[in-house]
Amino acid sequence: MSLMTYDFLFKFLVIGSAGTGKSCLLHQFIENKFKQDSNHTIGVEFGSRVVNVGGKTVKLQIWDTAGQERFRSVTRSYYRGAAGALLVYDITSRETYNALTNWLTDARTLASPNIVIILCGNKKDLDADREVTFLEASRFAQENELMFLETSALTGENVEEGFLKCARTILNKIDSGELDPERMGSGIQYGDASLRQLRQPRGSTAQNKQQCSC
Repeated sequence: MSLMTYDFLFKFLVIGSAGTGKSCLLHQFIENKFKQDSNHTIGVEFGSRVVNVGGKTVKLQIWDTAGQERFRSVTRSYYRGAAGALLVYDITSRETYNALTNWLTDARTLASPNIVIILCGNKKDLDADREVTFLEASRFAQENELMFLETSALTGENVEEGFLKCARTILNKIDSGELDPERMGSGIQYGDASLRQLRQPRGSTAQNKQQCSC
């Protein structure tokens, strides 16, 4: 039986300050449940899930990075070749919101310049303790050309939508030619070989090249 095939593979990052709920967002998206015993991530955690976006099957390979300053040098190496990122702050913590500019600079400098970023104001379930208004954050998102959603890793609200919205935007950019999966460091790979062939100009494949399949 063949393994599940997919059309594309996208490399995603989840970035933001410590304690914003990044690991919980990833867990909610992958496992569809809240991660009760969440400690601070040490270095990097990883998860993947295959989703259907606009009629295409996309495998999301998601790297959840540590938010603590002492891991910054480790996590920066994972930024290379990321196609999308969830930039997370905690709506009950102005400190995590104020740090967004630094995270954004890192993402745009170290990952692909075309990286698609969605801003996620997490812990929407703690609205009573809110320190950052929806309007303020949506202005920040607009000024920095980011998509924006408020999420709750606890209830699951908008978690799936955050990842899917990001993936949908990447797909649109591939369709419009703005993103090229064949370019090194794009964070995108073809999962299905026939898709790659469709996109190649005629005669670009090596003629009758015998390859060992061992």
